[in-house]
Amino acid sequence: MPSTLFGRWTDSSALSLGVLGVGNIGMVHLKSALAMPAVDVVAAADTVPDNRARAERAGVARTYDDYTTLLDAEDLDVAVVALPPFLHADAVERAAEVGVDVFVEKPLARSTDEADELLEAAREADIAVGVDHTLRYQPDMAGVKADYDDGTVGHVPYASITRLNDHPLGRPPADDAPPEWPLDPDAAGGGSLIELGVHCFDVLEWLFGDLEVRDATMGQSLDIPAEDAATVLLQAPETGTTITLHCGTYQWEQLPEVNTRLRLEGITGTISNQDHLPENFYASAATAALSNVASRFTNSEPDVFGPTFYLQAHYDALEDFCDAIREGATPPVDGADGRRTLELAETAYELAETADSEPLEIPEVMS
Repeated sequence: MPSTLFGRWTDSSALSLGVLGVGNIGMVHLKSALAMPAVDVVAAADTVPDNRARAERAGVARTYDDYTTLLDAEDLDVAVVALPPFLHADAVERAAEVGVDVFVEKPLARSTDEADELLEAAREADIAVGVDHTLRYQPDMAGVKADYDDGTVGHVPYASITRLNDHPLGRPPADDAPPEWPLDPDAAGGGSLIELGVHCFDVLEWLFGDLEVRDATMGQSLDIPAEDAATVLLQAPETGTTITLHCGTYQWEQLPEVNTRLRLEGITGTISNQDHLPENFYASAATAALSNVASRFTNSEPDVFGPTFYLQAHYDALEDFCDAIREGATPPVDGADGRRTLELAETAYELAETADSEPLEIPEVMS
């Protein structure tokens, strides 16, 4: 990238930051930024009045009902884009028009074509693009990588990763109807593979280098328009590792249990993320869960950092991005990384569609 791209930051004053979208994940980013040194959260935008009120209670001075109005009105250094995926491209392009660096919630876009358009707008405007791929920031995943890089189990012929949750319907009983866009593949970009699989692709390439998609299948256990399960067969040519990836939004997830499993089967043993969970994870998570349940009865705000193990990763990812902007460095997880996960997802979708369209050959039975 041109040297001028990150040349705007030359002093040590706080970064001025705005959050575009303060729903569930947007509030995580908002509270992360509020807790961050040398970051000044000046504004937030959301179309939902309750979300704006929640942001104000968290400590944001000004809120807007439209992110374009916020970008025009505020003098920002960084905008966190935590809007639904169908708005990511427009938000990045609007931020580019006013010269604001962007940290974008995954997926970066709904397709590689859309990603190319927003990244071109960013290049032309000389702004930085970071993407919130947080699995690599979780301590259990970092522990797996450290063991693997140290050669603890030698060559790894096979690895597997599974990520499951209950998005977007949630664990029953449901308090409210889910938003419509996560159930609309045109608005979200896809189903489980876009919601969860892109995280898995990112952490796998972080571990093994460039991946090749060899086969894929999509499944639906619920009556919804997009897949709620995806299984992908991958090959890592650089390391000679065969990998299976499975993700789905069909399984209830209740913190402190986080339904993510990563296993590396090496010549001399196995590396598992389960062996790298913080020792106090379940105790601290259970305490936070009880506190959050109690908050429903006291009308207080739930602890967005409970359990810290899981949500601290979002803090660390945003902090890394802000540090990169200050230091004139390329963001550690940038737009190219976000686009790459979409490229792998699109290949998987294409292979799954091809497999579904091929007629089943039934062998002739000789009488």
